[in-house]
Amino acid sequence: MRPLRSIPTVQPLPHAATSCRPPAAGEPSSPMTTPGAATPPRFKRSSPRKKLQPRSRRLAINFAAGEAEAARASVAARATPLLPVTPAVPSQSPGGIPLPREFFEVDALDLAPRLLGKLLRRDQVVLRITEVEAYRPNDSACHGRFGATARTAPMFGPGGQAYVYLCYGLHMMLNVVADKEGVGAAVLIRSCAPVSGLDIIQQRRGQQTEKPILLTGPGKVGQALGLSTDWSNHPLYAPGGLEVLDGPEPENVLVGPRVGIDYASSEHVTAPWRFAVGGTPWISAPKNTLRPR
Repeated sequence: MRPLRSIPTVQPLPHAATSCRPPAAGEPSSPMTTPGAATPPRFKRSSPRKKLQPRSRRLAINFAAGEAEAARASVAARATPLLPVTPAVPSQSPGGIPLPREFFEVDALDLAPRLLGKLLRRDQVVLRITEVEAYRPNDSACHGRFGATARTAPMFGPGGQAYVYLCYGLHMMLNVVADKEGVGAAVLIRSCAPVSGLDIIQQRRGQQTEKPILLTGPGKVGQALGLSTDWSNHPLYAPGGLEVLDGPEPENVLVGPRVGIDYASSEHVTAPWRFAVGGTPWISAPKNTLRPR
C-alpha cells in the first residue's frame, strides 16, 4: 500500500474558537479559519479487504465440489431403472422372414395357394393373406391377355414384383407377379386379416372396427396398406417398403370360381382359381361358392 501523506497537526482550540463566527477585533485567528489557508485533505477509511485464498486452494475446492455433484448424479442414475428401448418398427414380424425371389417364380396357379397364410408388411402394418385369385397366360380374365401395355407392363416383369392397378377409378388392387419375366401372370390379393398396426389400418380405411369388413376385399387391402400405382414393379422379396414374409401354412384351404369376371369365357369363369383359408371369417363375398380343396 502507498504511504499516506502526513497531515499537519492541529492544536485543539477553546470551544469559542471552534465556532463558525468570524474572530473579533484583536482576537487571534484560528488556523482553520485563517483566510487563504489550505484545507487539509480528508480520507475515507475503506473496509478491510477479505483475505483471498491461494489460487491452488480455490481450484482444489472447486474440483471437490464437482466430484461431489458427479457422485450424487451417479447415485440418482443407479436408483432410476432403465427402460428398454423398443424399435418403432420390428426388424421382422413374428414368425415372418423375407421370402426368396425363387418362391414367386412358379405358375400363378401354384403360387396362389402358397401365398395363403403369408404376411404382407408395410412399415407398422402387417396383414395375413387369407384369400387370393390366380391369373395366368391365355386366361380370358387376365389383364395380360392383350399383351404388355403401359398399364399391364409390370405384370410381365419377373416373379415376386408388385403389380398395382386402379379399379373403377377408386380401388388400388395389389397383385403379386408370378412365373418368369415376360410370362404375364399374377395373383390378386383379395382379403387379409390384421396382425399389427390396427390403428393405422382403421385410420386409412376410415372405419373404427375390428370386424372382417375392414379387410375383406382387394380394394380394402390396398387402402389399408396405403398403396398407389407407384408401387408397381416394387420387389416384394427385398427388405424394406412393401414385403411378403413367410408365415404358417393354413390347415384347410377352400377353392372356388373367381369373382367379377363375367366378361371372360365360360371355361375361365367357372375355373376354381380362387383360394381361401378355411375356418376364418376374413374372406370376401360370396362365400357360398367356396368348397374344401
